[in-house]
Amino acid sequence: MPQLKIGVLISGSGTNLQSLIDSMEAGCINGSIEAVISDKSSAYGLERARQHNIDAFFLNHKDYENNESYNEAVIKVLESRGVELVVLAGYLKILSRRFIEKYRNRIINIHPSLIPSFCGKGYYGLKVHEAAVQYGVRVSGATVHFVDEEADTGPIILQETVEVNFEDTAESLQQKILKVEHRILPQAVKLFCEGRLEVQGRRVRIINNEELRIKSEN
Repeated sequence: MPQLKIGVLISGSGTNLQSLIDSMEAGCINGSIEAVISDKSSAYGLERARQHNIDAFFLNHKDYENNESYNEAVIKVLESRGVELVVLAGYLKILSRRFIEKYRNRIINIHPSLIPSFCGKGYYGLKVHEAAVQYGVRVSGATVHFVDEEADTGPIILQETVEVNFEDTAESLQQKILKVEHRILPQAVKLFCEGRLEVQGRRVRIINNEELRIKSEN
């Protein structure tokens, strides 16, 4: 089975990107990252990509007339690399409707909470964990989901919880959840590359190995 071609969009340090690279180099994911694209020139994730001989691109949104034209430029890079799956790994720009339609059920995002809690517009980075601590929740976690037209509303693929202790700060909770993110994002990408994710309305069904064998034979 040929490796699936993947494009990763980032805005920051790229620790989730690194978790994908590590999983692929360990042979755990039947995929290859063909391009890493960032909207910020200072994103360290670009350097992570270059260190592993992955093509890295900075696209400055100021060079484009609007969000739609910026997204068209991103699509052009992805198309030039034959990308079949797009992974948002800490990417903060809004995807256009055409982008989402073109890659329907082929865009995966990681969010640092248990959706539908602490998600949607304005919930990103440390703000998510600040809200969770202030609210006093006993558990939080991370969610991997497909991307649709709204913020953090697409079908959920995987979730994993962590305990929130009374002593936790937003920063300490962030570090706990990052460990979960680095585990479940590669797991979700692995399942996608194996053809084991099936979207049924708002729900995602994970196909087991026997079902996958029967499906491939038919």
